[in-house]
Amino acid sequence: MRRYILLFVSAIYGLAGYGEARFPKPDFTSGYQYPEIFHGVPMENLWNIVDIVLLVAMMSVVVWAAYKKRSRAVIYSTSIVSVLYFGFFRSGCVCSVGSIQNVILAMADSSYNLPWYVALLFIVPIIFAVLFGRVFCSGVCPLGALQELVNVRNFRLSRAVSLTLSIIPWIYLAFTILYAATRSQFLICRLDPFVGIFRMGGDLGMIVFGVLLLVLSVFVGRPFCQFLCPYGAILSVFSSLSWKKIDITGKTCINCALCGKACPVDAIRAPQSSKMKEARSTGVRRILLFAVLMPLFTVTGAFLVGQNSDALSRAHKSVYLYEMIQEKAANPEMEEPLEVETFNAMGGNIEELKAEVDVIRKNYSFYSYLAGALIGFVIAFKLVKLSLKRSRRTYDVDSARCTMCGKCFNYCPQNLKKK
Repeated sequence: MRRYILLFVSAIYGLAGYGEARFPKPDFTSGYQYPEIFHGVPMENLWNIVDIVLLVAMMSVVVWAAYKKRSRAVIYSTSIVSVLYFGFFRSGCVCSVGSIQNVILAMADSSYNLPWYVALLFIVPIIFAVLFGRVFCSGVCPLGALQELVNVRNFRLSRAVSLTLSIIPWIYLAFTILYAATRSQFLICRLDPFVGIFRMGGDLGMIVFGVLLLVLSVFVGRPFCQFLCPYGAILSVFSSLSWKKIDITGKTCINCALCGKACPVDAIRAPQSSKMKEARSTGVRRILLFAVLMPLFTVTGAFLVGQNSDALSRAHKSVYLYEMIQEKAANPEMEEPLEVETFNAMGGNIEELKAEVDVIRKNYSFYSYLAGALIGFVIAFKLVKLSLKRSRRTYDVDSARCTMCGKCFNYCPQNLKKK
């Protein structure tokens, strides 16, 4: 037995690197030099590099197609490449939409090491948005590209309905921040409607939801992009401040209205004029109302969500486990849940668990108020935006909403003229 133990210990030392010390390389005195050993790049790391290079290349192509050529065909082709590569080949993960969660977790928890390629997936589309608008949404994002490829008709929603639904991505983003920052769950990954389609399997409920969204995409332009995507909400902010603005035609607009009818996301603003001049006092009162409305909605939203932080914290597995243990202790006759049975079998310490839960709930209290404030601010901002009216003589593009699909290029008669 002792012999086998010695052999086992010797093997462990060998695996740990002590073998080199016990059996050193021969000491040549003839000037021999050992060859350098090069370690190959891991395959996944190589594919991550390919992802970033292709991401930048495709967005650059879209910029050229939109601003220089005004070509719908080129942008449509990028949609096909995106669906095939980022969607089916790379299984839709990790994508720029989901990278929000990793970035939030890295900001909230210094112990989390944010992978370099995830950071680039998050920041590169934002850089392009600051410069040129929502280039990523055009045909580079596999989620938007898949919807674009099946779109045939575009039924218009009323402005009130569209405005109401446009708040949902911000609510989605707020809870994504809450759950990622508290290490509860990655909400976007869990609720991704298209990842099951790209992977040809997964949660049945999400696959059905994805299929229903695709069916809806046939008749409504990009419903996920317009009314659900949290990353699209972020890009819309930067796109509204973009350095260059998309122009439907390089020539004079003739107000034919064809571009507005062609746009699948209702991002073309029609001409309008203010025939009645507004009194100065009316404008002052509106500004004062907005000054009160914004902070009021922000504080109200923070209060409503923050007051429910304990209920929201149950999404964290440790809080959920602790409450099940408490419930079992209060009702000894109830059947013991499997999670509680496992906790007890592994010798779990209830005091340590309670201390962990207290910290988690404290974090939830802070981030719940933050999430609520974001929701309240966005609602107030949407109401303010709805009340503002600007004079326009021609059709122009709402940079925040425009996904740069290029459909308007093909419908504009000015673009069909020979140069």
